[in-house]
Amino acid sequence: MKKFAKMSLVAALAVAGTAASAQPLAEAIKNVDVSGTVVYRYDDRAFEDDARDNGKDRDLGKNKYKIGLTAKSKVNDDVTAVTRFIVGSQTNGDFVSLDNTNGADGQADISLNNVYFSYTGIANTTVNVGKQGLTTPWTVAIDADGNEQTGTGILALTNVGPVTLAGAYFNQTNLNKSTDASISGSEALGAAKTVKLYDSKTDASVLDGANNVITVGAMANIGPVALDAWYLDLQDTFDTYTLGAMAKFDLDAVKLSVGARHTQLDFDNEFSKALSKEDNSLTKIMLGLKVGIFSADVNYGWTDSEGGLVALDNDAKTGMQGYTVQLNGVADAEYLQVKAGVQVLPSLKISANYHQLDKDKISNNGVTAREDSTDTEYYLQADYQMSKNFGGYIRFGQAEFENDYVEGGKSKDNDGTIGRLQVQYSF
Repeated sequence: MKKFAKMSLVAALAVAGTAASAQPLAEAIKNVDVSGTVVYRYDDRAFEDDARDNGKDRDLGKNKYKIGLTAKSKVNDDVTAVTRFIVGSQTNGDFVSLDNTNGADGQADISLNNVYFSYTGIANTTVNVGKQGLTTPWTVAIDADGNEQTGTGILALTNVGPVTLAGAYFNQTNLNKSTDASISGSEALGAAKTVKLYDSKTDASVLDGANNVITVGAMANIGPVALDAWYLDLQDTFDTYTLGAMAKFDLDAVKLSVGARHTQLDFDNEFSKALSKEDNSLTKIMLGLKVGIFSADVNYGWTDSEGGLVALDNDAKTGMQGYTVQLNGVADAEYLQVKAGVQVLPSLKISANYHQLDKDKISNNGVTAREDSTDTEYYLQADYQMSKNFGGYIRFGQAEFENDYVEGGKSKDNDGTIGRLQVQYSF
């Protein structure tokens, strides 16, 4: 597959008339490194009310597909040309999603997601110039099974002893359409109102992809502890910082991990008026334990009473994501994740997962904007790794949302079953 992909790429360039170099075909192939993923996912959800399934149908099943292919071609000793192609959504690099409950089969788009040059001619330094993934704690640059944030600009990384310094400037991004974040529960939003930063149905966005992004960061490893600190400014929108620490200890039969992260995001005046109050924060603590074939993870996070939006992608490091329940963008809330697993076979792991999101009551000028409520999800998951490059998982469970929608002037709960099958091949 890898050789075939390389041959196809070189042949395509030749047919297109890219003949700036007269090197033999065999030499051209040697200079191209191709890697990627092929993912199929089936999501199945059935809720009591349509609101949880985008108002279409209580029973919702979706077939999802995504192929990501990255090609790296060595230009010379100091420069590498990097391109990334995606078969999936042309809008944000996500899956192509086909509703098998209400629709027929369809095709996927092919798009060029990354095209940049990587320069390594300076000792301990890498400089990427061009269209590339937004490699920050607030975004996801490359994701085998999700949306991706990209931008055009320059990113530089340099190592100084145990410290890695990073700096980047982008004059254009796809944040206006690639974000999956939303804001809910803030006083300024009013009763039971949620604002999506991007709505795919209406193609409306509150972010501007033409706005500049500036970010700087520092990462260091001190013994078993990894530390990082980042700052990012999105022009005319917000500025934010995050501090993180993760420690891993290998105590013979016991492996222990302890981590924490705090993120603060402050909207500029115009956005704070329209979306939320200025101060948004999310803090989380992560604990992990592995003893023999048994493992356990406990994560706990909480947000500020004014706002909890601190990530532009719910899967980013600064967010806290579950399956159908997540913390990013939810004001004045506490989130608990508990996972217990057992490695039944070298290739098979079974785990039980429980997530609980507690949202405190919020009032707006004496009027209740949100009642106290608790959202929960619990599911079993089986992970199977047939080979190093091929595997997947299956999960099935239940989700329960308190005060999820309003009917007849009263808040109603919404419960449903949730399930997923995913298969992934990496090359």
